[in-house]
Amino acid sequence: MIQYQRLQPFSAISFDLDDTLYNNFPYVMHASEQLFRLINQTYPATALWDTTQWQQFKHALFAQHPELAHDTTAARYAMLYQALLQFGYSEIEASKGAQEGMKCFQHHRSNFTVDENIMALLRRLGQKYPLIGITNGNVDTQRIGLDDVMQFVLHPGHGVKMKPSTDMFTLACRQLDIRPSALLHVGDHPLSDIAGAKMAGCQSVWLNPCMQQRHKKAQSVLPHIEINQLDLLLQLL
Repeated sequence: MIQYQRLQPFSAISFDLDDTLYNNFPYVMHASEQLFRLINQTYPATALWDTTQWQQFKHALFAQHPELAHDTTAARYAMLYQALLQFGYSEIEASKGAQEGMKCFQHHRSNFTVDENIMALLRRLGQKYPLIGITNGNVDTQRIGLDDVMQFVLHPGHGVKMKPSTDMFTLACRQLDIRPSALLHVGDHPLSDIAGAKMAGCQSVWLNPCMQQRHKKAQSVLPHIEINQLDLLLQLL
């Protein structure tokens, strides 16, 4: 544990989810593979596109509709729907395909449970502090078990911007009825989590298991504490 700034008393802990409480990459990759397998089989014309072309199409939609960049679920649905229209499918087919694709993706994306060691850690921390989640992702927290240990989880969308925007931090403090400085945020991303929390006036813990350097956009922003494994949080009790 490395302490850069002295922690002030805090009354609640927020956690980033993806890549903080579990390794998100394999679940998202598998979900994407299953999604495009379904789309390609059901709508064969789409097989002309590879992953890069799908991503380029989605980012083109961001340029037309900037709000989609802050809502991963809405962005994926829009990508599927608009792409199917572009491939010549009817509006009914495009709508059905986008809905089926989203159902497939969401099933596989949340088809796991958080490791019991992490759950035990959260339960222990939860005995002293209210725990919440602040995530840019769209994992189903009930399916993966986090609803059992967290009071609530905030996701972006519907006008609420992704981290590092301060939107979710501010909303969390409002719902907890605490000052921003009374919230300790734990996350793996030096820009989204650490810089975002600091800009919102919250305290922060950077989970850095590989001892990576901070993102160049966040190099001037120090976390209060840096740790390389989550169970070191128990030292804060």
